[in-house]
Amino acid sequence: MLLSEGIPFRYIFNKVKVDVLRVFLFSLTFHIIKLIWIEEWPPIPAALPSVLGTGISLLLAFNLNQSYDRWWEARMVWGAIVNDSRSLVLELKAFIAADDFQKAPVQSIFRKIAFRQIAWCYCLGQSLRKEDPMENMHQFLPPQELAYIQDKMNKPLSLQVLHMQDLNELHQQQVLNHMQQTQVSATVVRLVDSMGKAERINTTVFPATYRMFIHFFIYLFLIILSITLVETIGIWEIPVLTAVASTFFLVEKTARHMQDPFRNKPTDTPVTAIARTIEINLKQILEEKDVPQPQQPDGYFLM
Repeated sequence: MLLSEGIPFRYIFNKVKVDVLRVFLFSLTFHIIKLIWIEEWPPIPAALPSVLGTGISLLLAFNLNQSYDRWWEARMVWGAIVNDSRSLVLELKAFIAADDFQKAPVQSIFRKIAFRQIAWCYCLGQSLRKEDPMENMHQFLPPQELAYIQDKMNKPLSLQVLHMQDLNELHQQQVLNHMQQTQVSATVVRLVDSMGKAERINTTVFPATYRMFIHFFIYLFLIILSITLVETIGIWEIPVLTAVASTFFLVEKTARHMQDPFRNKPTDTPVTAIARTIEINLKQILEEKDVPQPQQPDGYFLM
């Protein structure tokens, strides 16, 4: 997630440098052709680039709005994960009677569920970003659980399966009554539902043709505008066209990156930072001593 301050100019420039260089080259080419070979270009109505520019602006505004909706939905999904992760552990702590809580097996299951939920958050975030979902799982999971999920295709889902098994065991031991088990199970189901929403966002991308058409129309507009400006403002056409192109391409690149909020880029939903927040909260509920610090920004963005 990009922060509100400290975004370096090089980050912005790197997003559009290739496209702006192309625009600069064909703008310079048109100017040279005008000076050397063609004294006067075929007349182009001044309204044509205005109409094209307005149409492309509307397309870009729609694209940016839809992209932000996807990014915001991803952030809402992870907000729900934060709430349900806290609720899962708090419900168990409230439902388990004090006498039962003194039993070592019950304490062990409660602690396993809490640490497994922390592992699930990190595992899900790494899975969405196409990274190794097993990275650092040994910090939170016992060896037998690591072995269980090792060969599973959907490792975050397999962790929720272990949650359900432990809840059934607590019910069979009469630590949780039927209503309590149902309520905690409903929280697990909501976590699985949030996982499905995140996976749906991650696997549903904008049509490639839509992106290609917008890119093509921007170049078509800039070429027509370049020819028009050569006739009207001469050499000043080069910096003016470059500035206009930078604006269009920055908006288009912003929309493109926000379409995919789990691609391990600075514009991502900060799933690692959110998972760290969940780890801090759950460890404090467990009254652990080794509580980590919140995830720090990497310069101008937070992952």
